[in-house]
Formats: sequence, structure tokens, C-alpha cells
Amino acid sequence: MAKIGLIDYGMGNLFSVQQAFKRVNQPLSIICNIKALKSCDALILPGVGAFDPAMINLRKTDLIPSIIDWVNNGKPLIGICLGLQLLFETSDEGTSKGLGVIKGHIRRLPQEKSERIPHIGWSPVFKTNKCPILENYPDSNWMYFVHSYTACPLEQKNTVAITKFGKTHFSSIVWHKNTGACQFHPEKSGLAGQKLILNWINWLKKTNF
Repeated sequence: MAKIGLIDYGMGNLFSVQQAFKRVNQPLSIICNIKALKSCDALILPGVGAFDPAMINLRKTDLIPSIIDWVNNGKPLIGICLGLQLLFETSDEGTSKGLGVIKGHIRRLPQEKSERIPHIGWSPVFKTNKCPILENYPDSNWMYFVHSYTACPLEQKNTVAITKFGKTHFSSIVWHKNTGACQFHPEKSGLAGQKLILNWINWLKKTNF
């Protein structure tokens, strides 16, 4: 069984994520320092809140260089909600630089008469590109979102699933090397979210990470 680390930088709903993985019999180790990170086979970067405070908190852990090396070396990581946004270079929400492991920018959702910001609630996710964690996965599934900003990857291939928002759409799952990230909360998305978590765990087993 892969040892999966859950990064704790003070801005993630760790309990909900732990419970979701516990339901599929996968324990998680809380990661607060470099030594603990290096003992892991895979990482989860959660996130709830705003971009700049998150980057400030993450810097305090001294984990940023290790996380960047982790992704660039092709080790598996999955980001959740704000954790997805932190993987990018910059954000409309603040002035801090992100981790920059995926090229692109985080933009505020567009004003749409038929949609509210923040976007809160259940919306369908549609596959657009191939991705290991989306193999044998239904073409659309309803997931739970809470966000006002969304990722705009520089390379279109990094978007592997989209969600409609008014007359437009946004990237709801991104993939780069062996790093994936969801704008929604799989840990709060019932059976559909659990299936995605299981797909990621099974992919880790198949690839012997």
C-alpha cells in the first residue's frame, strides 16, 4: 500500500479528506515538514481560503522547494480546490507567486446573469482529455464546488475535464506529468468523488509509486 501524505499548512479541511480516504481503507499521514514528506509515495495538497494567505502559510512550512521538486520529478500529487490553484504561477486573487509547476494563471469566474459567485453547489464534470484517474470513468459526474476563481492553463492539454458556467466553462480537473488537481471537492462529492479517489489510489498501485 502506498504511503500517502496529506500536506498540512493550516488552510485545508484535513478531517474531511482523511475521512474520505478512510472510507476506502486508505490511511493518510499528516505532512508538516520535509523529513515526513520524503517518506511518502504520493502527496495531497488540499486548500480552503484565499491564494495569498495560503502561499504565505505554505512558505512557513519550508516545503515549497520540496513540493516543486516532487512535481517536476514526476512523483504523484493531487490538489484539491485551492490546492489546484496554488500549482499555477499567479492569481487574480492576490499578488503572491504560486508554485508555478503548471504554467498558467488563476482568473476570477466571469460575471454571468444565470450564475452566482462564489460558485457553490453541485455541477457536472465532463472529460475532455485522457488522464489516468479518469480511465473507465463516466463521461460526466456531478461534483461539489465552492470557489470564485478558476485555473487557465497555458497549455490546453493540461485541462482534462471541464464544467459549464453560464455561457462559458472552466477547467475542473487538470493534469500535468503525474500531478492531478480538482477544482471541486471529491471528499464532499459522494459516490462520484469516492470513485475518483479510488481511481487515483488504484493508479498509484498499478504504477508502483
